[in-house]
Amino acid sequence: MGRKRKGRDISGWLVIDKPASITSSAVVNKVRWAMDAKKAGHAGTLDPEATGILAIALGEATKTVPYITDALKAYRFTIRLGQATNTDDVEGEVIATSDTRPTDDQIIAALPQFQGDILQVPPKFSAVKIDGQRAYKLARDGEDVEIAARPLYVDELTLVARPDADHATLDMVCGKGGYVRSVARDLGQALGCYAHVQNLRRLWSGPFELDDAVTLDQVEEHAKTDGLDSYLIPLEAGLFDLPELPCTAEGAAKMKNGNPGMVMASDVEYGDEAWASYQGKAVAVGRYKAGELHPSRVFQHG
Repeated sequence: MGRKRKGRDISGWLVIDKPASITSSAVVNKVRWAMDAKKAGHAGTLDPEATGILAIALGEATKTVPYITDALKAYRFTIRLGQATNTDDVEGEVIATSDTRPTDDQIIAALPQFQGDILQVPPKFSAVKIDGQRAYKLARDGEDVEIAARPLYVDELTLVARPDADHATLDMVCGKGGYVRSVARDLGQALGCYAHVQNLRRLWSGPFELDDAVTLDQVEEHAKTDGLDSYLIPLEAGLFDLPELPCTAEGAAKMKNGNPGMVMASDVEYGDEAWASYQGKAVAVGRYKAGELHPSRVFQHG
């Protein structure tokens, strides 16, 4: 018989304004410890030196993580022009330089090629798996890592500031799997001058914004108390991009047992993914079929 996981049965989202010099996993572990939560996970890794929105799911909210991971996210980042690094950011070694510096107009003219549905090659120092091993581990061992291009949707990419000739600040809104470091690298190549990311901040992720966030200092201040509970965002926020279908008590009971349950009529089409609610709380996520929701994920509220 497996050991029962210790901790509180607490569910919801805690949004952290992640500081630099800490991994996303370390932030999750700190929050789990501080809140004495049984289960926690994040929705979208940030590099250790990146800052900004890191949405952490607790308890039953972990079942909604895929919907936040797939959602659009916004970043503001500054690139250093004239230098390429082996990591595509400021943490790496400079491997190429150029005296060329593009004008603002040249940068703006190059941006459309990185918008819409594009193919992007992740950085060699990334968590992408190659034959079962992380790319960054192979790269650290000195192996010549080749990573296949992957599809990425970029909704927006704009130049927002030009602090000086060597730097440019951009905003990007993109879908799942986007590497800002790759955008900086490829933009530098397109401009004929090389480039890498100097700093990066995630401004929002799906429904979560910086106004929702707490700092790690606040997490530590309220550790092992219920002080952070007031900052929790309901797990239903993770379902923001799916239609909501209210149901009756009978329908909720059926779905909680994994069976199809009746939901209120709506304009959801047959086969669409949606979530059922009872008295404002999520009951299940599933496919809508002829007046019923066929659950694929069921939520157990304490």
